[in-house]
Amino acid sequence: MRKQEIPLSCFSSCLLYLHLVLYFHETVYNGTNAADATSAIVAAPQGANLTILAPQNYFGNIVIFNDLITLDNNIHSKPVGRTQGFYLYDTKDTITAWFGFSFILNSTDYQGSINFIGPNPVFVKTRDISVVGGSGDFFMHRGVATLRTDGFEGKYFFGLRVDIKFYECW
Repeated sequence: MRKQEIPLSCFSSCLLYLHLVLYFHETVYNGTNAADATSAIVAAPQGANLTILAPQNYFGNIVIFNDLITLDNNIHSKPVGRTQGFYLYDTKDTITAWFGFSFILNSTDYQGSINFIGPNPVFVKTRDISVVGGSGDFFMHRGVATLRTDGFEGKYFFGLRVDIKFYECW
């Protein structure tokens, strides 16, 4: 199979038709924070502990989550929805997670879900993942989401800024 070059003119008909910026806030269960935890390690390499991220860049850990979504980076702001999904640490030489998750929005502005999938190389300042669909107000939406770490405390809390751009292409 031969790679084909796609001329840039093929992408000139893509139009940005919706832009959202949302934040999600995650607290990983660490054995002592059950009341505040919004995620948990559900699988780990053989012999590893499910309350401590695995050595060697967390390789082999799988985490599920159900985090708050807000309109700003303050975890105490009014939530506009939840993000539900999982990520797995899939690289030994650096911290990289592969994400599959949905934003479930239930604000007065938007109702429905947005589905995301893709790699998250944690130490890269901004990372793009695919928007692969949705429901409700986001039925069949596609686009790209740019992730940026907005804050973290150790291994067990982080916040992400998610800059979502939906495109209509024909």
